[in-house]
Amino acid sequence: MAARVYLDWNATTPLRPEARAAMIAAMDVVGNPSSVHSEGRGAKAVVERARAQVAEALGASGSDIVFTASATEAAALALAGRGFHGAAIEHEAVAAWCDDALPVDGAGAVHVPEPERSTLQLANSETGVIQKLPEALGVSDLTQGFGKLAFGFDWSGVTMGLISAHKIGGPKGVGALALRRGVDIEAQVRGGGQEMGRRSGTENVIGIAGFGAAAEAAAKDLADGIWQQVAQLRDQMEAAIADALAGVIFIGQSASRLPNTSCFALPGWKAETQVMAMDLAGFAISAGSACSSGKVRASRVLSAMGLDAGVATAAVRVSLGPETTQGDVMRFVEAWTAQAKKFQARAA
Repeated sequence: MAARVYLDWNATTPLRPEARAAMIAAMDVVGNPSSVHSEGRGAKAVVERARAQVAEALGASGSDIVFTASATEAAALALAGRGFHGAAIEHEAVAAWCDDALPVDGAGAVHVPEPERSTLQLANSETGVIQKLPEALGVSDLTQGFGKLAFGFDWSGVTMGLISAHKIGGPKGVGALALRRGVDIEAQVRGGGQEMGRRSGTENVIGIAGFGAAAEAAAKDLADGIWQQVAQLRDQMEAAIADALAGVIFIGQSASRLPNTSCFALPGWKAETQVMAMDLAGFAISAGSACSSGKVRASRVLSAMGLDAGVATAAVRVSLGPETTQGDVMRFVEAWTAQAKKFQARAA
């Protein structure tokens, strides 16, 4: 029986060996980072080393890194009570705090008329479309682009940025807010005043250690051109699908995209059906539409781009990683197109 193939890297990534090793080492660190004795200073040193690793990988030498439990918490820390404008394609964790939805064009691009009072993601998790961030942008969800794209927080002009460990090979349950120095925020979690008074609660030393190690390894992958190789695999996959089957729509293909992301649809073939069929065939992919209480609804991202329901409810996302092989991709193409042809035959 063939091994399963994981093609859902935008949802979460496998834990990197470097992160695992750092976390195991941190398990033997006894102290509380807020304690002033030797054990406490040892724990604090683990946290501060990771903070430096994350800052360097993000190009954020002139900013503060505030560790949180997730990018979702970082979004709340950055946006709560600010009345920001948010793009219609933002992640729900960001959109929940925005007063309105800035329109998006058919290519997935967003125009931001008031950057200082707006949030705009660096790249979309569903389509992979990369945004051109305006100068002095208030907040950006950097989660999907961090570690995959050449990006420097300091030179980007972004005031606050959201990142997550588990998107770059770190552990789940750790995120961070990158904050440009001199910017004030109001703590949402109050208590002991940890994280420079911005996020109280004893730091997750083990998770933070893994985050730092993952960030350092991700930066090396980027510098070594690993994601260029992934992009070539993605392009080969799309070309093979297009050659094998007529009528497939590739969403965002004409725009600049994340190197690992492909979103495509065979109109009329429900995404949830595809995900289940591929799961049974040994492939993990994700749906471009959501299922709530048994009712299929179109992806709000794809709907915002102007795609009709027949396409938006049929879109699936395949996201590759550095461990994905050409064999993995070609096996997936063979399995997916075989199921797609069966669907077309039934629908004829």
